[in-house]
Amino acid sequence: MKDIQNQRDHRNLDVDRVGIKDIRYPVVLSDRDKGKQSTVARINMYVRLPHNFKGTHMSRFVEILSRHSEDINLYSVGHILDEMKERLDSEESFIELSFNYFLMKKAPVSGQEAMMDYYCEYFGSSGPDGRDAVMSVRVPVMTLCPCSKEISQYGAHNQRGYITISVRMKKLMWIEEIIEIAESSASSPVFPLLKREDEKYVTEKSYENPTFVEDVVRNAATKLMADDRVVWFEVSSENMESIHNHSAYASITRDKRI
Repeated sequence: MKDIQNQRDHRNLDVDRVGIKDIRYPVVLSDRDKGKQSTVARINMYVRLPHNFKGTHMSRFVEILSRHSEDINLYSVGHILDEMKERLDSEESFIELSFNYFLMKKAPVSGQEAMMDYYCEYFGSSGPDGRDAVMSVRVPVMTLCPCSKEISQYGAHNQRGYITISVRMKKLMWIEEIIEIAESSASSPVFPLLKREDEKYVTEKSYENPTFVEDVVRNAATKLMADDRVVWFEVSSENMESIHNHSAYASITRDKRI
């Protein structure tokens, strides 16, 4: 049958990224405590289309995923990227995975356990300059306003927020470690299950450890700067303010290779 995609295009324009978006697929993740963890990822796959080709072969992306279906994890992604370049006649390939990572979390006083999820993203690429990969983890936390504590006779306003940490690594960094950096940078972690004694502990802990969004990103950045495995990072903090109709936001990006 006639292959339209392989026909020449005369507009002399490369397409930066072309491929498939939002395909759901099972993946296996490395779990620090249990060894492995299975979850479902939303996956985007693209290649750079040279100017002389009219189109790419969309079915080949799914074929490649299917061939790796027994071994799709963050360490086999490089093989998928290489096969995308080879099968689709491209110099550059890209893959994006978004997924929920689950941890059993223990309440600080009662010890009650329940499952908590963390939203993660992985961005991988392969091109003439080699491979690149960025891991991103969004962590819910609690912050208490230092200014509110200072000026208020009773209590201080607090809120739930999100810290997002993205890293390029030269050695393995567990997702759990990124979560721990985020949680230790805020006023308090949040928990899926708390009894009364736990609520008391979390409330008092956050009151004793007030943090602005500026404090949060500086706290996390200090830890990431000191970690030799991290070569680049971006950390952001967003508080869903409890006394305002807007969020507070701060971010720090550093390239330690410069």
